[in-house]
Amino acid sequence: MRPAALHRLDWLARSASPVAISLLLVILGMVPLQIPDVTPVIPAWALIAVYYWSVHRPDLMPIWAVFIIGLVQDLLGGGYPGVGILALLLVHQFVASQRRTFARASFQLLWLIFALIAAAAVALMWLLNCLLQQQLLEVDPALFQYLTTLAVYPCLAWLFAQAQRSFLS
Repeated sequence: MRPAALHRLDWLARSASPVAISLLLVILGMVPLQIPDVTPVIPAWALIAVYYWSVHRPDLMPIWAVFIIGLVQDLLGGGYPGVGILALLLVHQFVASQRRTFARASFQLLWLIFALIAAAAVALMWLLNCLLQQQLLEVDPALFQYLTTLAVYPCLAWLFAQAQRSFLS
């Protein structure tokens, strides 16, 4: 291969890494752990990834990629197709609309904003699932997922920041 072709291949691999990392997290989140009742406390990995990359590298998290991440999440999760997709697309669009504000924000403010956005996204998914199942579902699993998602956000954001510095700069 010519050096120009290798350079282009390297650029493509680096550019695809946020989407690939997000998809990997979705897939790893679906691995059965053989632990009873652990499903409600598994964080919303895709929500964290889409939020982070939409804030910090929106050029590498286009809307079509968010759709694919949501589709994979919905299909592997066994829920209603479209629920996760809609939540992720709304998060992505909201972040995109406020991108300039978020770009200057401190980590603490971004985490607080994430807490509010994640609460809205989890509530929306819970509500849509209630409507689709035509019954009032227990709120505890959604609440536990929200809390674990909020708790792991700083760790995952740190890992994403390291990846961004290492191979996306």
